[in-house]
Amino acid sequence: MLKETFSVMRDLPRVREIISVMVRHGLGNLVHRLGLAKGLERGADLLHLPGEHEIEALDAPVRVRRALEELGPTFIKLGQVFATRVDVFPPEWIAEFEKLQSNVPALPFAQILPELTEILGCDPHTVFAELDPVPIGSASIAQVHRAKLQDGHDVVLKLRRPGITAKIEADLRILAHIAGLMEFEFPETRRYQPRRIAEEFTRSLRRELNLSSEARNQDRFAQNFAANPDIHIPRVHWAYTSERLNVQDWVGGVAGNELALLDPAGLDRKVLAARGADAVLKMVLIDGYFHADPHPGNVKYLPGNQVAFLDFGMVGRLPHPRRDQIVDLLAALAERDEHGILNVLLEWTGDVVVDEEQLAVDIAEFMFNYENLSLKDIRFGALLNDVASLMREHEITLPADLTLLFKALVTLEGLGRQLDPDFQMVPHLTPFVREVILARFQPKALYKKGKDGLYEAFHLVAGLPRDIGKLIKQARRGNLRVDLDLKRLDRFGSQLAKSANRLTMGIVTGALIIGSSIVMTVKSGPMLFGLPAFGFLGFLIAFFNTVWLVFSIWVSSKEER
Repeated sequence: MLKETFSVMRDLPRVREIISVMVRHGLGNLVHRLGLAKGLERGADLLHLPGEHEIEALDAPVRVRRALEELGPTFIKLGQVFATRVDVFPPEWIAEFEKLQSNVPALPFAQILPELTEILGCDPHTVFAELDPVPIGSASIAQVHRAKLQDGHDVVLKLRRPGITAKIEADLRILAHIAGLMEFEFPETRRYQPRRIAEEFTRSLRRELNLSSEARNQDRFAQNFAANPDIHIPRVHWAYTSERLNVQDWVGGVAGNELALLDPAGLDRKVLAARGADAVLKMVLIDGYFHADPHPGNVKYLPGNQVAFLDFGMVGRLPHPRRDQIVDLLAALAERDEHGILNVLLEWTGDVVVDEEQLAVDIAEFMFNYENLSLKDIRFGALLNDVASLMREHEITLPADLTLLFKALVTLEGLGRQLDPDFQMVPHLTPFVREVILARFQPKALYKKGKDGLYEAFHLVAGLPRDIGKLIKQARRGNLRVDLDLKRLDRFGSQLAKSANRLTMGIVTGALIIGSSIVMTVKSGPMLFGLPAFGFLGFLIAFFNTVWLVFSIWVSSKEER
């Protein structure tokens, strides 16, 4: 607690700035609930708030999105992560979060030249035969410049903005503190684990700050598609790449958001859509390592209908058990298998108690909406969003490693439909699902699964005497401990504490009444209104205590209703 206090004090100017922005966008109630408003009480006159009518005219999602934009890169990235949580936020919130863009004005080249010189350890013009001072892209974390190596290779330089790390680290400390306050002040948010989300977001953003980490992702994707001539991953130049700089091949072609140029370039839209979809589905279902943001700005189309993927800062990873669950869900969705969908969702419930019968009924009703639709009429993105809505209704939290996947698949279908209005995800999905399911029953896979099971069983049995011995020793020493995780224990403890407080106050009040009655019989000492002063004050305090007790009991009875 002391460490957190010192951290907040160190970041106090930024905390005040965050609070000011939140209040300006009509989020004052949240600030007060979190106990953050006290530091601004004296400086409230410094806040230039818009009129109440202007704030009330905006919907809550719009106000939150604008606040995140004003707070800068860390909070913009946080909003982009929220856009992937279709299991937590309803569609209108997701739509606003998706509008968050991290495009910011580029820094003058003279301002970043010293940074580039320091990274390279020499004058950049001795490394690059040409270096364009005008950036071709600028975002909150880095900006991109074209260049040419001395050997004539066209490259791009992705350079991290100077000083951005310190500001982001301060924001991450504040977010961790806010997440802790949310779990304490809003018990209903605990099932979403705000602290864990903050920790995962911190790790993800730190990886994104490290441009060499992005370059390693890029190399891995290049290896996974080395045998596929239809997919292009730009090569990284490791001689110049570091934590603050990523140098890679320049990729020409037609940008994914310049669709009007596809036909003049002689490119086939249907082929491009099919190849892009097959590439991402291979990443997800075969490799378990996928590009988590395949939007048009991160894709280029090259001659020969080749698809190039760019910007590997945000990637997703799926271990084998999770991949099997995804395959089972996708197969169940494609085949409209209600029981299969139910089994997968129950695996994702974790410790949450779910009404299985009601969930089964809701799944049946949900699938009924797709009963008479042919495959070509099914919008896969809408299907996934309906599944997420179903999970929200039953308070099933989507596992963290799947939020990016859902978002990537929805984005992928949107990209395919931009290229080809007749694009259908399900026909592309089915062969991959079938391949993965058949692979499970290959002799080699069955042998490996059996061997792993026997290995685990052997170690469990072999370690059993040792574990029992430890248990007996702990019991002999009196160190045996049983941890019970009882539901609603926190609420029970709070109610118990309130009851004890009321009981104590009742005893004190009773003692005051008895003591004051005795004092009233004594005619000596100070007098007040013709009565013994101490006896009168005692009765007065007892009266207020009684009023407080009656009022608190009345409030509690209303809350329990």
